[in-house]
Amino acid sequence: MDLKLLDETLAARGEPAFRAAQVWEWTARGASSYEEMTNLPADLRAVLAEHVPFSSLTLEHEAHAKDGTIKALFSTQDGRAVEAVLMRYGAPTDQRAQRDGRSVGRRSLCVSSQSGCPLTCTFCATGTMKFGRNLTASEILDQALHFRRIEPVDHCVFMGMGEPMMNLDHVLAACERLPSIGITNRRTAISTVGWIPGIERLTASDLPIRLALSLHAPDGALRSQIMPVNERYPLADVLRACRDFYEKKRRMVFIEYVMLAGVNDGYAQALALAELLEPWIYKVNLIPYNPTDSIYDGSSRGAIDAFRDVLEQHGISATVRLTRGRDIDAACGQLAARAGAASPT
Repeated sequence: MDLKLLDETLAARGEPAFRAAQVWEWTARGASSYEEMTNLPADLRAVLAEHVPFSSLTLEHEAHAKDGTIKALFSTQDGRAVEAVLMRYGAPTDQRAQRDGRSVGRRSLCVSSQSGCPLTCTFCATGTMKFGRNLTASEILDQALHFRRIEPVDHCVFMGMGEPMMNLDHVLAACERLPSIGITNRRTAISTVGWIPGIERLTASDLPIRLALSLHAPDGALRSQIMPVNERYPLADVLRACRDFYEKKRRMVFIEYVMLAGVNDGYAQALALAELLEPWIYKVNLIPYNPTDSIYDGSSRGAIDAFRDVLEQHGISATVRLTRGRDIDAACGQLAARAGAASPT
């Protein structure tokens, strides 16, 4: 919900300060309406229902994959597209765990920080959309709350639409409230294409949030072809900022590396990546490419395994991400791009 509007509405009625905390506590626990908030006076619940929408987002479409992944396409009050994904790992939540607020297995959210993205990475569906605007902290939280109303959640990554480091004030404001929903800061990660001012600010913050770097190429020339932001923030400078993050936080940095057939998945690139990264700082996550009607094809499983083997032979910890939601267009921006819902004209 719009937390600023909530505060203003309560203040206008002269309500005590603890009312906002009561509303948030119910909302964070998965309440689906004001009517469930039984420790609020009935007349106040009616006023809130009339003047403060329970969510700042409107659900436009929800897709369910065979593997349990759920992807939601929302619109903001001014008509901007927003996507978020719930990924289920492990056994489904049972009824007793649901009642107790526990989940069986990991329930991870991928949330958006912007509507669209201004950075035009060539492999990303969001990069083909017009940039809308930064999302507010409430709009970020409402993505998580939508899925919390389905079941308990415990992990979150800012790897949906947009570059989180370009909207860090609202991202960090949302992160401060995520623990109330069930997602601790140590189970929260912010993924960036290498926006150095944001990395530096995250390094200086007190929140123990993880950092993930979308690298996708081991050298600057190739990275610039795939990710034009490399022209603004060169790879060497980005890795220096990541190293500073590790030095202060003593937390490993995740390297996200999408596998593009014949582009960045060869032996030479694997060797160059292994030589580029310090094994005590970085862990590599190889991502099978989820086709987005772009110029690229995804690498074969054999090529991915061979790439991982080279990294591990040189001391770099590497995993291959499980593909989730491929049958429901779960890659960043796919639903919005195919729905033509990037931003109002």
